[in-house]
Amino acid sequence: MFARSLRETELFDHADTFGITVGEAFNEAFALLRQTGLRNEYVYRSALTHNLLLGKHSLRTACMLNEFRIGSCKADLIILNGTGTVYEIKSERDSLNRLQNQITNYRKAFGKIYVIAGSEHIDDVLKTTESTIGVLSLARWNRISTIREAEEVLDFICPVTIFESLRINEAKIIASDLGIKIPDLPNTQMHGFLKEAFSGLPPISVYNLMLKTLKESRSLLSLRELILNLPKSLQPAALSIQLRSKDHERLINTMRLPLNEALLWE
Repeated sequence: MFARSLRETELFDHADTFGITVGEAFNEAFALLRQTGLRNEYVYRSALTHNLLLGKHSLRTACMLNEFRIGSCKADLIILNGTGTVYEIKSERDSLNRLQNQITNYRKAFGKIYVIAGSEHIDDVLKTTESTIGVLSLARWNRISTIREAEEVLDFICPVTIFESLRINEAKIIASDLGIKIPDLPNTQMHGFLKEAFSGLPPISVYNLMLKTLKESRSLLSLRELILNLPKSLQPAALSIQLRSKDHERLINTMRLPLNEALLWE
């Protein structure tokens, strides 16, 4: 499938494949995708990953969540360090129709929200969002510009919304840390018990413990060696797709293969 897909792109002719690895081919394809007018959500996700998670922070000090459900929406990307920051992507291919509803939902679980958008969306995002919502612009060459800083707002934190976003084991840890005795119940009943318990817990305490718990339970530190050995274009994908540990070395070795050899795959 890889060989057929690459041939269909016509990105390389036969002469171009000598001396190039599979990993370098992915980087070449991504460079084309990064051109203004072609940029999709993955280009924005890559910029956030490299500029923030792997640039400003690290896998030791921060955690990243992808497509994290909050209420009736899924947040594109969340970075957890001292606080929880949502990054909502609005690429050139997206509309802003759902943005207000998304922000309303995200406010219930996280303190900071940024919208990162292409230049054609920036004015509309600024006009239609309140001043506490941060706005970022993705310029050329993967550069992120801050148009408006986000302010942390915790007034709308909802413990039940947070509970619905968590795994049961994560919810148990938070409830237990806040003095709730966890009974021995089947999962069907445990969900109802925990939801009721969360409804009576202090919002800010739940929020702070959520950050602590998720940083531990969703840590990406085990992927550090994989990330260091992958082409830059694939690092965001490796951080968002669950890959078995035993497949890490196989993937790394595949990226190092000559491209002309990979093109012979059936």
